[in-house]
Amino acid sequence: MSQYINKVIYDGNTLIDLTSDTVDAAHLLYGYTAHLKNGSTVTGQCTYNADTSDATAGAAEILATKTAYVNGNKITGSMTNNGAVTGTISASTAQYTIPSGFHDGSGKVSIASSEQEKLIASNIKSGVTILGVEGSYSG
Repeated sequence: MSQYINKVIYDGNTLIDLTSDTVDAAHLLYGYTAHLKNGSTVTGQCTYNADTSDATAGAAEILATKTAYVNGNKITGSMTNNGAVTGTISASTAQYTIPSGFHDGSGKVSIASSEQEKLIASNIKSGVTILGVEGSYSG
């Protein structure tokens, strides 16, 4: 059985006393060594709150002004926060381009109200439905 020394006394004076130390591997930085209160050595295992060595996020994937740690480096995001994005389409061949960045999920794209007003049942052939408006024209 190994015997550890946790106190060094010289000429009646205590020079080192580990008996009340609280260090342990989980709270000592990774790779560093220290002595436990029983005198034995311990190697640190703490990588702070998380090991980020396999993280893959880039600044463009993190909201602007927010920070994160990737591969041990602190990075600041650059992704635009668009909040609720809205848009309209006013022609049958029109497209709405969704802006890059974050969206909060409450935005909407719709047909322009000026175009919705043109969808009148009496102007659409009976038996034909266009965008939810059932035609009634029988002429």
